Amino acid sequence: MSQRMPGDPDGTTDLSMAGGPRGEALRFEEPVKLKGRKRFLQSLQRISSSPSLARMGRVPSSNYRTGGKASMSCVSLASSSSAYGHTYGNPSQSSVGFSTAPTSAVTTPAPDNQSFDLKSRIRIIGQNVPGQTVTAPLTAPLPPEVRTGPKEAQHHAAPEVTAIDGDYFSKPVLQVVPDRKPRNIDFWDEMPDEIKVHIFCFLKPWEIVRCSAVSKAWHKMCFDGQLWTNIDTHEYYRDIPSASLVRIMTAAGPFVRDLNLRGCAQLWERWTTHGQAISDACQNLEYFSLEGCRIDRGSVHSFLLDNTRLVHINFCGVQAITNSELRTIAHRCPQLESLNVSWCIHMDTKGLHKIVQCCSKLKELKASETRGWAEKEFMLELFKRNTLERLVVSHCDIDDDALQLLLQGSDPEIDPLTDKAIVPTRRFRHLNFSRCNLLTDKGIKSLSHNVPRLAGLQVSHIISLTDDAFQHLFEGTPLLTHLDMEELDDVTNRTLQILAQAPCAPILQHLNISYCENLGDTGMLHVMRYCKSLRTVDMDNTRVSDLVLTEAAAQVRKRDHRQIIPFSEALDCYGNVPRIAPKVALHLTVYDCQNVTWTGIREIMSRNTEPNRSLVVSLKCFYGYQDTVNEHMKRVRSGRLDNAMRLERKWAEYMIATEEAGAGGAGARRRRRRAREAAMVHADEEEGGPRGGRRRARSGGCVVM
Repeated sequence: MSQRMPGDPDGTTDLSMAGGPRGEALRFEEPVKLKGRKRFLQSLQRISSSPSLARMGRVPSSNYRTGGKASMSCVSLASSSSAYGHTYGNPSQSSVGFSTAPTSAVTTPAPDNQSFDLKSRIRIIGQNVPGQTVTAPLTAPLPPEVRTGPKEAQHHAAPEVTAIDGDYFSKPVLQVVPDRKPRNIDFWDEMPDEIKVHIFCFLKPWEIVRCSAVSKAWHKMCFDGQLWTNIDTHEYYRDIPSASLVRIMTAAGPFVRDLNLRGCAQLWERWTTHGQAISDACQNLEYFSLEGCRIDRGSVHSFLLDNTRLVHINFCGVQAITNSELRTIAHRCPQLESLNVSWCIHMDTKGLHKIVQCCSKLKELKASETRGWAEKEFMLELFKRNTLERLVVSHCDIDDDALQLLLQGSDPEIDPLTDKAIVPTRRFRHLNFSRCNLLTDKGIKSLSHNVPRLAGLQVSHIISLTDDAFQHLFEGTPLLTHLDMEELDDVTNRTLQILAQAPCAPILQHLNISYCENLGDTGMLHVMRYCKSLRTVDMDNTRVSDLVLTEAAAQVRKRDHRQIIPFSEALDCYGNVPRIAPKVALHLTVYDCQNVTWTGIREIMSRNTEPNRSLVVSLKCFYGYQDTVNEHMKRVRSGRLDNAMRLERKWAEYMIATEEAGAGGAGARRRRRRAREAAMVHADEEEGGPRGGRRRARSGGCVVM
């Protein structure tokens, strides 16, 4: 085999004579054959130098030299010994044992000739032969996407031949990623309108009105009808202008279901100009309230004509309501279930009679201070329908005969054994006859055994009622939970004793006996002992004493499901009482009760500060004690039992010193001094205690007798 050497113009120089005397072949140093682990590691080094692995992000071998500028910008295409290569120029030119086949790695040696050192870094690119013109390029550039190095070097490199600078195979190939400018995203503008509306739903109505001034887009969205399906202005009717309210009702009219304009007196001038437009827009109302509004009859008539699906109507105190509007309701609102026309002085039961006839689903009727309740035909119609569950006729002219017609009808059949009318039971669940002074014991007796579902009864301020009215009433109302007997002067403790033994005693929750001056401990002790579900008891201006308060505190303690433990056992490892926020189980009102003293008040406070309590008693008492009681309850509800006990103790010392100072005899001066000191301590305690251990400076003042 001959190889053209540099300086040989004929190209006849033998490769065997190039390295020494003629006849001596130039041989490469034979590599040492490795075995076992070393051979495996050598194969890994050869694999790690493959460009294909560099593209995959593989890390090269640790002992593979990677220093210097690593790059190979071209690959030799001259190989005569490879079975896959082509020879350019002189056919005697050899690739020194390297295969340049496209499917073989650059560093993969030829299978026939391995007489070279595998660790050597010989890369023969090509040879320039003097006197012979090279017809084909001996090198080819690498594609730009696999080149390494700065982009400037790649652009300025020669496309035909580039030098090998450093070790190309030891560096990974950089992937060229096109530059992408960051996109500015406006989340609010690209957000769907449905999500925007849902976000606005979490705002208060007045907050939505304020947001409408941000921009035109927000103004349009804030008056979207989906936000105003329920318009209830009783919380903000004083703050919202009439123009905004009219805009809301006209824009959101088809979506509005509940429209409560209670107290919106500022719409008086708007009804005359925009009343027809508002009624035309709001045609899907189900709940409509104009309580306390000033409105003309034409606007009311338009609302009633356009809304045929009304279920609840509240016209309490509206002066424009007459019998004509009631007849319109009867013909246009067949689905009506609740009607409130209390204090509408220009109507009577003639219009209500038409509503009862046409509205078969009517369940609630409130008509306080209206006329015509003594008419026989109207009461018989109510008895015939028997759909009402709540009837409020306080301060009306209903009498005993009208009430008997309502409950028993005309000429009912009487049971000879029980002397009771044989009629279907009424569906009433709540009855309010307060201030109906024409009623007597006879009319109240007719309630017994005719209203078994009755849960609430109000008969306050009926001065003619006595104990006989309630003797059989409590036996026939086993579901009674609310009882109001305020200012019944002729009712005695016998009524309370009957109530304590009645079937409704275990479920009775609210009791009002205020201003019943004949009621005292004899009846209330039985009520507190047997009515174990009481939540509210009003006893102001009665004869109850401290015994009732003590019994109430004891009964609430029995209700508590937690086990009451001694104070010493409730302390934690730091000597503090753990904070437990209890709930109020019973509200007591004892204003102006002459027999209630500070001793009974202290008993309530002491019971509330017991450790591990979950239920306590709330108290409304004499105004001189109320500030201390409120502060004590505040500390109990927040779990600061130690502070509450200290306040209760200091207040008791103050009250004892005050009583001693008021008594005559020897030591009065000393007792007055102790009362002043206790008063100062009590004042500090109410203010949260002395600051920094020092008492607030006080002026002795001057007293002019």
